[in-house]
Amino acid sequence: MKIGRPASPAQAAENLLQRIEWTVLRRLDGALQGDYRMLIRGFGIDLADLREYQHGDDARTIDWNATARFGLPHVRQHNEDREVAAWFLVDLSGSVNFGSGMISKRSLAVDFIAVMSRLLTRHGNRAGAVLYTDGIDTVLPARGGRRHVVHLIDRVAASGTARGHGKPTQLGDLFARAAGVIKRRSLVFAVSDFISEAGWAHALASLGQRHEVIAVRLLDAVEMELPDLGMLTMEDAETGQQLFVDTHDAGFRRRFATLAAQREADLRAALAAAGADCIELSASDDLANTLVRFARLRKRRAQMASGGVPAALME
Repeated sequence: MKIGRPASPAQAAENLLQRIEWTVLRRLDGALQGDYRMLIRGFGIDLADLREYQHGDDARTIDWNATARFGLPHVRQHNEDREVAAWFLVDLSGSVNFGSGMISKRSLAVDFIAVMSRLLTRHGNRAGAVLYTDGIDTVLPARGGRRHVVHLIDRVAASGTARGHGKPTQLGDLFARAAGVIKRRSLVFAVSDFISEAGWAHALASLGQRHEVIAVRLLDAVEMELPDLGMLTMEDAETGQQLFVDTHDAGFRRRFATLAAQREADLRAALAAAGADCIELSASDDLANTLVRFARLRKRRAQMASGGVPAALME
C-alpha cells in the first residue's frame, strides 16, 4: 500500500481555493447574478450627474428626491472606479484558535478570506492583509491574481498562533497600524472574534472615515451558551488562566449566559459607534447564504438611503 506525501502548505492553500471556487463561489455567482458589488455598497462610485428619465432606464437609478423637486422623473448617473483594493485585517490571537466542534474560528476566517479575495481579484481588483497574533506580525501588500490569493490563504492559515499567554489582544493596535499602511481609499474587512482589550472602536471608527469598513465577526455557539458537559477545565486562550467549573450547575450556566449577553450588547454598541456593518460567521451557518443575506441587506439600505425607492420597483 502506497501512502502519499502530505500536501505542502502551498498545495493545501491551492486545494482549499479550488474547493471554494467549486462550491461557495459558484453559488454566490448564481445568487448575486454576477453583481458582486452588492457586497460592497457604493464603493468607488461617485454621483456624476442627474438627467431626466428615458424609456428603458433602470428604475433602480431613479432619484426620488430630484424627481419630487423637478416634478419629472430623474435618474442618477455615476462614475465608477472599477478597481477596488480590499484589505483583510486578520486577528489571529489565541482565542481565534477555539472551536467547540470540527471547525475553529480560524478556519472560518480562512474560508471567508479565500472567498472574498478570489471574488474580488478575478474581477481585476487587488487584495492585501495585515495579520495580528500578539502583535502586528505581517503586512501582505495588496496585489491581484489567483496566485496571490493562494499566497494570502497560505499565510493566514500558517501564521497566527500566539507566541505566549499573558498578553491580551489589542485590536486597537491592529486598526491603527492598518491606518498607516493603507494609503488609498479601500474596502477593509476587520476579521476577528473581537475578544480584545477595550478602546478598539475609536481606531476602527477612524479607519471608517477614509475607507469602507466591514466587521467580520467570528462566532462559536459555546461562547454564547454553555452546554451541560459536567466538570470541565476551562482555559482563557488569551491569558492561559485555567478554571475548574461544573457545567452541570444550572445556576452557573445562567450566569455564564448573562455575562455572554452583556458582552454581546457591548460589542454591538461598539460596532455601531464605529459605524461598521457586521457579517457574523459561525461554524453552524452556510458561508454562501450568510454573504447573500448580507449583500441583500446592504442593497436594501442603499435603496432607502438614496430616496426610498418603492420595494415593488426593485423586484
